Amino acid sequence: MATSETEKSGPGVSVASTSEFSLFFRIKPGHASALREALRALQNTPGYQPGDYNLAIATIHEARFVPFDDDTRLLFATSFDGPWDAYMEDFLTSGSTLALFDAVFQHVEGYEGLPDLAALKAFILGAQRTAGGYARNYPGTVKEIRKALRVNNAFQRVLDDPAAADALQHPALKPLLDEAAD
Repeated sequence: MATSETEKSGPGVSVASTSEFSLFFRIKPGHASALREALRALQNTPGYQPGDYNLAIATIHEARFVPFDDDTRLLFATSFDGPWDAYMEDFLTSGSTLALFDAVFQHVEGYEGLPDLAALKAFILGAQRTAGGYARNYPGTVKEIRKALRVNNAFQRVLDDPAAADALQHPALKPLLDEAAD
């Protein structure tokens, strides 16, 4: 059976085809510094660096780790497109991404490492808490948003090309030009 956009496929709150996912962990005593170093290493990895939009799991809108309560607890929060099971399958089979998360999770209580993916999935579900509220400020999947950005960049290049001036006078292009003027 195919999962529809409005059908609940897993934990978390969904808005259209996007769901939130929040995990809360207890940091192992004495592991706060090592955890922060693992998070720095993650942040400096291609795909996770600020401005680098090529995450290995292409359905993720955003993700963050937040140590809190004097570095005794850790929040992992994300939002993603599609069914939860497909997201988990992508995550659990992502290779290098899974290894990076393994380097972080080894500093939280209850984590028993890889490669037991069934145990890892149970560990993740045990830490999951559904948000009390979740809103999105924009529609669309990651794929749709990336396409819209590519189309916008191409259109901006057309607007900047003096040779396009005559073509841009066509009445059919008025809605695009009105949006571009905004």
